[in-house]
Formats: sequence, structure tokens, C-alpha cells
Amino acid sequence: MSKFDSVYSLAKILGCSAKYDEPMSNHTTFKIGGKAALFLKVDKASQLSEIIKLCNLQNIEYYILGKGSNLLVNDNGVDKVVISLTGDFKRIERLDDTTLYCGAGCSLAGLCREAEENSLSGLEFAWGIPGSVGGAAFMNAGAYGGEMKDVIYSVSHIDKEGKLGQIKSNDLDFSYRHSIYKDNGFTIIGITVKLKLDSKNLIRNRMDDFMQRRKDKQPLEYPSAGSVFRRPEGNYAGTLIEQCGLKGKTIGGAQVSPKHAGFIVNIGGATSKDVQDLISFIQTTVKEKTGYILEREIIFL
Repeated sequence: MSKFDSVYSLAKILGCSAKYDEPMSNHTTFKIGGKAALFLKVDKASQLSEIIKLCNLQNIEYYILGKGSNLLVNDNGVDKVVISLTGDFKRIERLDDTTLYCGAGCSLAGLCREAEENSLSGLEFAWGIPGSVGGAAFMNAGAYGGEMKDVIYSVSHIDKEGKLGQIKSNDLDFSYRHSIYKDNGFTIIGITVKLKLDSKNLIRNRMDDFMQRRKDKQPLEYPSAGSVFRRPEGNYAGTLIEQCGLKGKTIGGAQVSPKHAGFIVNIGGATSKDVQDLISFIQTTVKEKTGYILEREIIFL
């Protein structure tokens, strides 16, 4: 008997895909991680609502998985229900001339493409960010001077009791890599974005420009979780790490990228312990040499 059997049974009744002991290394951009005790693929808000209600009723921990970026999963596995949002959660709908609704399980790249196809500008900054729409809203993802808070009109969610709800932009408590959903424990199921009509060619040119900048500066050729650290006030994490001579520093299969010191890459066979040890080494070294305290941005699961 497993403590997850009740959730497994409910998921099957609801028509969800359910699997014990799914390797999380298959679902993270780091390509690192042990097995999830129970891995679900959920297609509909009604299914997700029932699963969340049962998990909370039985004090069973669950984790909503986006695209597996910004995430380091423990080698020993995850003693939780890991939920991947599929089906309806990947739907994108144009609500009016400048408004799109997008499910939380859609890739941010997919939303950017849809905006471009509809000649809608505002999301170009997000082109190339390797996360899900839900994850981007959750952490107010941003790049090149743009953030999700600039375009989000409202966020739809399921609360801890399994009830559907919505929060408008003014009440989302957006700040640097933060939204109200980091505090309230609700599950994001979709977002509505307000954009601006523009020339499709101009939108594509801006997207191409941002993507080229990423390719030039970021180590996209290796598995990583994106930027490891939050931006410290008055400086940049990558700059501080480089100043400390840590570019190329390697522990096991984890390496500070020689291309961009703000990234840790998996150069082959890296374990979660390799990455954690390297993060600790960086934090200690940077604090000793510069006085700055680097706060981790990536989530440990």
C-alpha cells in the first residue's frame, strides 16, 4: 500500500494519466532528478480541482510542474504527487483584438508565437524563456527590460479547497521574481494578457533580436535551469561570479558556464548534489570576496 493510492485511484476514475516512480530527469531542463512517487497528467480544471481537494484533505503534498526549467530535483526523488498540466491547460484563445487567454500548461514560447501570429506586441521579451505560462506568471518572469506583470490582465486559479477563482493585475502583488501566488498556495491554471496591435514583421524582428542575444550570451547548448541566482541590488550575479574567477568551476558534472557565469550547466552526468555543492561554493566565495549575498532563484524539489 502507498499513501498515494487514493490519489492514483481518483486520477484514473477522472480519466487522468497516472504513473508511479516516474523519473523526473525526463521532465527537467537540467536533465537531473530522481523519481516522482506519483506522476499525473491532468487535462481539465474539473479534474485538477478534485485532485487538489483530495490531496489537501489527506495532507498529501503535490507539486505543479511546468516545463521543468528553474528547477533542481533531488537525486533521491520526490515524495509528492507531481502534476503536469496538459489538454485544456495548453489552450490559447483570442478574446478580442488585443486580448489572449492562455492555459498555464502552455509553453511561454507557444504564447509568444500566438501573439506574433495575431500581430500582437508586448511579449517579445519572453521569446526564448524556456518555461510554462503558469510558471512565468508565478515568478513574474522577465528579460531584456520586460516582465510578465507588464502584460498580464488577470490570472485564473484553483484554491486549496478546489474552487475556481481569478485575481486581476492590480492585486497580483508583482515584484522582481514574485507574485501573490508564491504566498497564497493557489494553483495557476491560466492567464489573460493584454497586448498591443503592431506590425507582424516588427514583432518578428524584435523576437529574433532577443533570441540572438540569448544565443550569443547564454549556454543554450547544455542542460541548465536558467539563471541560478536572483539579481542582487546594485549588481549582477553573473558579473560577481566572474569577478571571483569562478567561470568554468566544476564539481562533478556541474559547471559554472564559461559562457555566462550566472548559469550552472550539466556537462554530463551531473547530480543534484553536484549542483547544490557548486551553488554553495559560489555563494561562499562571492560573499567572502565581494560582500554580496547571492540568493538562489532556482527551486529545489
